Amino acid sequence: MWIYRFTLSLLLSWCLLAPATLMAMTVTFLNPGKSDEVYWVTASNCMMTAARNLGVQLEVIYAERDHLKTLELARQIAARPLNARPDYVILSNDYAVGAEALRILDGAHIKTFFSYSSFSDAGEREKVGAPRQLYKGWLGGLEPRAEDAGYLTASALIQRGRAEKLTGADGKLHMLAIAGDRSTTTSYKRNEGMRKAVAEDKNVILDQVIYGDWNRAKAQEQSAWLYQRYPHTRLIWTGNDLMAFGAMESWRARGGKPGRDAFFSAINTSAEAFTALESGSLSALAGGHFIAGAFSLVMLYDYHHGKDFIDEGLELDRSMFILFTPEESRRFQSLFGAQNFDKLDFRKFSKVLHPAIKKYDFSFRQLLNQAEVRK
Repeated sequence: MWIYRFTLSLLLSWCLLAPATLMAMTVTFLNPGKSDEVYWVTASNCMMTAARNLGVQLEVIYAERDHLKTLELARQIAARPLNARPDYVILSNDYAVGAEALRILDGAHIKTFFSYSSFSDAGEREKVGAPRQLYKGWLGGLEPRAEDAGYLTASALIQRGRAEKLTGADGKLHMLAIAGDRSTTTSYKRNEGMRKAVAEDKNVILDQVIYGDWNRAKAQEQSAWLYQRYPHTRLIWTGNDLMAFGAMESWRARGGKPGRDAFFSAINTSAEAFTALESGSLSALAGGHFIAGAFSLVMLYDYHHGKDFIDEGLELDRSMFILFTPEESRRFQSLFGAQNFDKLDFRKFSKVLHPAIKKYDFSFRQLLNQAEVRK
C-alpha cells in the first residue's frame, strides 16, 4: 500500500511540475548577421540573457548575411515536425526577405515577430498588409528608431566640423556618407536621419552617398576613390562601425590621421568602436539598439502569458539609441565588455510580472543604469 501511495505522490508531484516544462515557451531567432559579427553576436547574447530571465527556450540561427539562406532556414523550420517547431520566430527584414519568409512561416502556422527591421517599402507593405490581417500569425514588431542613429551621429559630426573650421573654399562643410544597403529598412532610415541633420544646416553639403553593404573591406575600397574624387571633404558619416573602420584605414593609407585632419562617425557598440571613440579617431558613435531582440522577447513573453501588446500598437518604433560619450563608453565596457549581460534582469520590464507597468520603456540608458546598480 505504501508503495502505491509513494508512486501516487511522485506522480502528483510530476504533474504539478510538468506543465512548466511541457509548456515552456519556445522561440527561434533568425539572426540575419554573421556568427562572428560583433553587433549581431551582441544582439544574440543579450537575447539569451532575457530568455534565461524569463524561462524562454531560445534558439539562435545565423543566416551569415545571406538572404537566400534566411529563406532556406525559414523553410527548414516550417518543415519540422509539429512538436519540434518553435512557438514563435523572430526575424528581421534585412535585404527585403521578410515578406517571403513571413509567407513560408505563416503557411506552417508558426507565429512571427519582426525585430530590428520591418517593412518600409510601399511595394512590400502592399504585399504583406498589416500584422494579424493577411498573415494571421504575424503578431507585430519592434524596431529601434533608426533615424535617431543617423541624426545623432551626423549632427555631432557637423558640430565637430564647424568647431574645427573645416569649411572648403566655398565656405561650406562637405560630407561623404557610406550607407549600409539599398533595401534594408534600417539602412534607409539611418540615411533619412543623416539627411535630416544635413538639411537643418544650410552650410553643409552632402557630396555623395554610396553603399558599403555593412562591410569593412568594401568601405575601405570605396572610400579610397571617394577621397580622390572629393579631396576637400573632411567629414565621413557611416552607417555602421565596420564601414567606419574601413574608411579610416583608407584615410590612413593616404597619410591622413582620423580625428585630426578628417572626422568620422559610426553606429554600434563594438570594443573597437569604443577604443576609437576614446582615442579620438572616431568623433561620434551611437548605439544601444542591439537590445531590440531582448525586448522583443519580453513582448512575446507577455503575449504568450495573456497580456497582448496591441494596446501600444502592433508595430512599435521606439527610441533606443544614445550618442556615447567617452565616459559612457567606459561604463559600457566595464559592465558588458565580455559580452556578459547577466547584470540585466529583463523580468523587470514584463507587464505580466509587473502589472503596474502601463507602457514599455525600451531605452538603452535605463539598462546602463540598471546594470550599474547591480554591479
